[in-house]
Order: sequence, then C-alpha cells, then structure tokens
Amino acid sequence: MKLVKMNEQELIEHQVGAVSLATVMAIMAIAVMAVVIYKLFLSSKGSTNVPGGWKFSWAE
Repeated sequence: MKLVKMNEQELIEHQVGAVSLATVMAIMAIAVMAVVIYKLFLSSKGSTNVPGGWKFSWAE
C-alpha cells in the first residue's frame, strides 16, 4: 500500500466515520439493561431491593 500525502483541502474535507468500540459497548450495555428492566416489570409477581433501603414490589 502506497502512502500519499494529503493537501490542506483534502485534510479539511476528510471525515472519520468509524464507530469506536466504546460506543458499541455502551449501546450493548444499554440494550441489556433495557431487556432486564422490561422482563422484570412484566413478571406477574416480582420485587426488587435497591441499595439504600428502597424496596419495590408489584406482586398481588
């Protein structure tokens, strides 16, 4: 592969469009949390304890 120097105009017009690994991992983490929360609240009987003394229950 031959390297070619770019002039100033080419450098100005050049745009990077790559998605970083950090972006992909952040989107995956949000998606997993969304699925967990969705499944948690769709269960017919459930409860959860959140640190700090918070308790949620939606069991009948």
